[in-house]
Amino acid sequence: MDLITPTIILAIFFSLTLSIIKPSRPKDMKYTLALMFTISLIPLNSLLSHNNELTISILPLIITPTENINITILLDTLSLMFIPMALFITWSIIEFSIWYMSTDPNINKFIKYLIIFLITMMVIITSNNMYQLFIGWEGVGIMSFLLIGWWNSRSNANTAALQAIIYNRIGDVGLIFSTTWLITFSSMNFQELLIQYELPSIIPSIGLMAAAMGKSAQFGLHPWLPAAMEGPTPVSALLHSSTMVMAGVFLLIRLYPILHNNHDMKMTCLIIGAVTTMFAAAAATTQHDIKKIIALSTTSQLGLMMTMLGLGQPILAFLHMTLHSFFKALLFLCSGSFIHNLNNEQDLRMTGNLLKTMPMTSSFTIIASLSLMGMPFLSGFYSKDTMIEIMMNSYMNSWALMITLLATALSAAYSMQIILLILTGPSRTNPYYHKETKNIIPPLTRLTLLTIFIGSVTKLSTLQLTPTLTMPMITKLMALLMMILGITMSKDLSFINQPMPPQKPQTTNSLFDQLAFSNIPHRSMSAWMLKSGQQMSTELLDLWTLENYGPKGLSKTITQLILLSTQQKNMIKNYMSTFTFTLLILLILT
Repeated sequence: MDLITPTIILAIFFSLTLSIIKPSRPKDMKYTLALMFTISLIPLNSLLSHNNELTISILPLIITPTENINITILLDTLSLMFIPMALFITWSIIEFSIWYMSTDPNINKFIKYLIIFLITMMVIITSNNMYQLFIGWEGVGIMSFLLIGWWNSRSNANTAALQAIIYNRIGDVGLIFSTTWLITFSSMNFQELLIQYELPSIIPSIGLMAAAMGKSAQFGLHPWLPAAMEGPTPVSALLHSSTMVMAGVFLLIRLYPILHNNHDMKMTCLIIGAVTTMFAAAAATTQHDIKKIIALSTTSQLGLMMTMLGLGQPILAFLHMTLHSFFKALLFLCSGSFIHNLNNEQDLRMTGNLLKTMPMTSSFTIIASLSLMGMPFLSGFYSKDTMIEIMMNSYMNSWALMITLLATALSAAYSMQIILLILTGPSRTNPYYHKETKNIIPPLTRLTLLTIFIGSVTKLSTLQLTPTLTMPMITKLMALLMMILGITMSKDLSFINQPMPPQKPQTTNSLFDQLAFSNIPHRSMSAWMLKSGQQMSTELLDLWTLENYGPKGLSKTITQLILLSTQQKNMIKNYMSTFTFTLLILLILT
């Protein structure tokens, strides 16, 4: 790899930073990102030719007795493939944002926030030590807080932003824990750290797993992801496609040699990923808000990536991450187009017949949904089908395989539900739509073309050395069969439900709906903690401790002054009786 590659990567960083500092119009940002994406393809071409790895370092910033801390950029297959993808998606999202946020008075600030979001993610991707990765890790957390709570006059947006930062802070504790352990017993630099993977340790693995669970919204730390839909749609698109939620899985892919010989942690990855995939897909089928369905779909796909890490396939997880980013960004931008043109209506039950009024957006939605289902020869097929084949041919428990296949069917079901409810059937909204504008067609068209072709291009690239797998025909067709099953279920369900009047939700639906947003920890546990806190602070502390050791205790310990100065006890009857009795005795004796 020649000197051109590091020069180009540094130029991209400096250009993006400069575009934030200097005052500029939103259109200038769009052109800057388009240029940066074009330039970033040059190192990718070099990577395809040589597949080398390069590290750029500057002089140490902090010198310690044990280790020198410096800014180091790692350019390898992961970073050089991720950077063009992130730049392309951000370019499309910012062009969409110029139309979507045109009435916002702070649109310049909004777009600069998106660029900072991208830069912090690129810091994570290219970092070569734990310090640098931690800076980018915290950066994406801060930017997600600011962007999710962009419409801060809405209480739900503020709650969602706080929820995101609190759940991520739980995961960040794990990352700090791992970093501290590595400082003490290993090294901060990834090359030195990964050489030592022959001696696995459970302690840093647990911390990395907790960090990935928080950032990538795995089961247990997932509720912030559907709640984050309170932010503007371009934020949701960037958050779910190429930043933030990908950081957790990417951390495990980058540091996978630490987990490689640790079979307990790999099994934990497998179980958590499989549970997340199944649960999120089931929860998505119970939702009616289009953005929440797509958000739970992201959680399901992240669970699939985690399952691949548990099976020892980090490169396959990275492939799915890359291909998933394009159609997920496209789905969110299409949903933003629908929402904007329906006067902010997000409920699927209030839409219908948009195939005629919004033909371009409808076509893009169909392609993105089919790619998410795993339709053959669209980009999602190349990673999803390969993952299920790998699961079929690996030594693993059948439980994880079964629920992953079920989740595949459910993902096809909710994707088909979106298509049927939005695009077909009678129109259930006000017929006065906004007209589908030409401004959004170029970014959506670009994303659609890559959604169709990026899988084929990746398959034909020289990076992929796929071993030939021999398997029965039914095993080979399993992913396709599950997709067809999910589509059939969704179609039958729509035929059953549409003629019927609205009914009370079933117990199963309510259960998955409650689980998706975890109302139990949010309401029951918080109510119990507040009540017990009130009881402790008032009854235990105020009414008992402070009174007994305060005024009542002092009153018992202080002796009254009259008892110290005289024998007077205020018993007047006894005193008068004694006086009279004594006087009589004296009179008798005298």
